[in-house]
Amino acid sequence: MSRALLERKLSSSARRLRELRHELAVVDEQLAALAEAADDSRLRALVSETPLAGREHQDAQRHVEAMARHRRGLVVRIDALERAQDELLDRLVAEAR
Repeated sequence: MSRALLERKLSSSARRLRELRHELAVVDEQLAALAEAADDSRLRALVSETPLAGREHQDAQRHVEAMARHRRGLVVRIDALERAQDELLDRLVAEAR
């Protein structure tokens, strides 16, 4: 693989990593807010003991679980991209020798 192609791939990889890390930061904030809302709805459900409050808590908890799954997927993608970037850097160093 040519040096120019390796550099383009590295540049693209670095840009994508920045984007994914930014998205992860946003998801972390959203997850914290959703978890807090789910906790609040759980307390309301315990105090009120109504079916509606129980359903609201279940809905809020499902949102937390969905956001947590999305976060785990982002972390997996970031890890894979970091490994790929490391491999590209290794190739670039090997080409320079």
